[in-house]
Amino acid sequence: MGEFEVHRVRFFGLVPAGVRCLACHPRGTRLALARTDGAVEVYNFAANYFQEKVIPGHEARSVESLCWAAGDRLFGAGLGGDITEYDLSRLSATRGVDGGGGPVWSMAANSTGTQLAIGCEDGSVKIFQVVPGGIQFERNLDRRKGRVLCLSWHPSDTHIVAGSLDFFRVIDVTSGQTVQRIMVNYHMEKTKRECVVWAIALLSRGTVVSADSFGRVQFWDWEQGTLAESHTVSTSAALSLAVSEKEDSIVVGTSTGATYQLQLLPVKLGGLEKRWVRTKPFQYHSHDVRAVAHSPTALISGGLDAQLVIRPLMEKIQKKGYDAALRKFTFPHRRLVSCARKARLLLFQFSQHLELWRLGSTEETGKDGEVLPLCRMPEHLVQLKSKGPEHIYCSCVSPCGTWVGYSTASRFQLYRVRCDGDGVSLRKV
Repeated sequence: MGEFEVHRVRFFGLVPAGVRCLACHPRGTRLALARTDGAVEVYNFAANYFQEKVIPGHEARSVESLCWAAGDRLFGAGLGGDITEYDLSRLSATRGVDGGGGPVWSMAANSTGTQLAIGCEDGSVKIFQVVPGGIQFERNLDRRKGRVLCLSWHPSDTHIVAGSLDFFRVIDVTSGQTVQRIMVNYHMEKTKRECVVWAIALLSRGTVVSADSFGRVQFWDWEQGTLAESHTVSTSAALSLAVSEKEDSIVVGTSTGATYQLQLLPVKLGGLEKRWVRTKPFQYHSHDVRAVAHSPTALISGGLDAQLVIRPLMEKIQKKGYDAALRKFTFPHRRLVSCARKARLLLFQFSQHLELWRLGSTEETGKDGEVLPLCRMPEHLVQLKSKGPEHIYCSCVSPCGTWVGYSTASRFQLYRVRCDGDGVSLRKV
């Protein structure tokens, strides 16, 4: 082998965006992920969770909720108040539709994928019809005071459960009226703290599962309005939950970075009576776990630490191999660093600007593995800011270091770089 020098680049100050929400495709073939900077990513389960598509973020577009509808159509909604459909072939967001109720905190599709329900800041739940080429407003359901933070459809599409501050309510879709309103703290002593219902699910047998800011996962009989079971999984908030397709397993994400699994197991071996039991805790995140998903073979979680963690369910996997391995996506799949070999330059890509650096150099020699002192330190040459709200999708610097180009979803920019004794100058081409 020939001799070569290795540069340890420690001046790339990238801060990755955290995971805000997840959405599993109903057929279990894809996973959609939205980050706090508005970027949307699509992972393919059939190709070992390969990152198949990336839609760059936008300063004016936040994504609080994602859902699949009408087959392979992906919709997102956020605090801007719009419902946006994503074009997965052109990797862009199509024109959004105003939700009409202020910021949208939650969104869910019915079992057939023909209707979308959104929960708004003004306390309203609105139904939109999914039609070819977009969506159409259908009607408003019963409106109550308090923002709607979470939503869930009954598998039969007859009822919707909506979670808010201190309570949740069950709405009849046909009549549009609230048929049950349950206070989540009615059975506790008076407390000055408000209880936020962060996540909710409505099971086919009529049970409502709620996760709240007191760290509890509670099971309710919504017809009787009574509490059936309560599990305190964390000393802090339980932020997210997801239910398996067979409704016998639940994954919960908390603000401590831990995820928990609850399973519906027989009380006695071979008996018919079953109860929910907390079986498996996992600590793979360092920050809030804002999003979880439950695929047929794995528990999936995304945190504000920007990590996507896929934990296979060993009882669902027959053969040991790659499918049984824990996956932790801790780094961006896109190329964010470009190198100009001849000019010894590095181009770093951020969401809305680029940084051009000159590598340091040394005149010393040494043995294999020895760290050599620098006679010239790395130099930050220029910072190039992108104009407009669109985030940078890709960038590159030419091998000679005289050209820098980048593109967003709608435009491409090319600059000529001149380095002389007076410094560095950029000229737009």
